Amino acid sequence: MSTGLRILVPVKRVIDYAIKPRINKTQTGVETAGVKHSLNPFDELSIEEAVRLRERKGLPMKVENILALSAGGPKTGDVLRTAMAMGADRAFHIDVPDSDAGGLEPLTVAKMLQGVVKKENINLVMLGKQAIDGDQGQTGQMLAGLLGWPQVTQASKVDIKDEKGTIEVTHEVDGGVETLKTTLPMVITTDLRLNEPRYASLPNIMKAKKKPLEKKTLADFGVEDQRRLKTLKVTEPPPRQGGGKVEDVDGMISKLKELGAL
Repeated sequence: MSTGLRILVPVKRVIDYAIKPRINKTQTGVETAGVKHSLNPFDELSIEEAVRLRERKGLPMKVENILALSAGGPKTGDVLRTAMAMGADRAFHIDVPDSDAGGLEPLTVAKMLQGVVKKENINLVMLGKQAIDGDQGQTGQMLAGLLGWPQVTQASKVDIKDEKGTIEVTHEVDGGVETLKTTLPMVITTDLRLNEPRYASLPNIMKAKKKPLEKKTLADFGVEDQRRLKTLKVTEPPPRQGGGKVEDVDGMISKLKELGAL
């Protein structure tokens, strides 16, 4: 059996991080029509780290393949092409109709990824710690649970130690950093301090058009889009109130008492 790294990097198409989201008229979610979308920033880190593992000299294990995957409607292919322009070898587009429900629920995604891992003989899954639209941060943990694999969340450093697949992963904890060691197969979720993602150059964008992008369905992996959660209402936070000035300490104490803060 081959001893190389076979990496799966799930990615998501989300509203661009620089855009201020607006609530839709029905208050069921965020308005997505006519809004700029891009690759989820945390998923960019995962693609970048997978490519850096391939480029790293003296790595005890070679990267055999980097598979990018995303589920969504027709425009999902855009972020998969970006992932391949950054260095992924091939991509799966799981065809899921766009809906106001906000995409697949984390457990459904985790079950889908479990099927992909088994069919594609994956031994390392690297995914962003969260998507910036739903901010649920659950998929990586659920996937590790379904697979029975070790996991490290919010990684800031990944180091392959030997040809047996021993991996040390560092992540931040309250008051410092923690380094954990385990062996493949495993799931890693990525955080902002891990790396600085590269820009997809024009030549690489052109090359990405020739890389294989396969259309798949949830049924190919034995999964249904089952809804377990219902969004009742989405509202914007209340606008911030302006501050006020006080003349002295006594005035500040009186104001705090008036506001019920003391």
